[in-house]
Amino acid sequence: MKAPDTIVIDGCVYSWRALLEARRAQLEAWKAAQPRQPALFELKNDSRPSAESTAVGRYLEPGLLGWRQDPDS
Repeated sequence: MKAPDTIVIDGCVYSWRALLEARRAQLEAWKAAQPRQPALFELKNDSRPSAESTAVGRYLEPGLLGWRQDPDS
């Protein structure tokens, strides 16, 4: 069975291809209207060790809050 060339909506007959083209034009217009915001600065990868990639790892001392560096002490 062949795909229909027309579609009936509320008793009106529409060309399926014309509807698809109109929808594509709508999507293109919507995409063109979306604002583009450039980045304020260049994004860089964080190359620090995983323990230093958080504030806890960078600013808390190992002995603080009962943490120990050496498990034998």
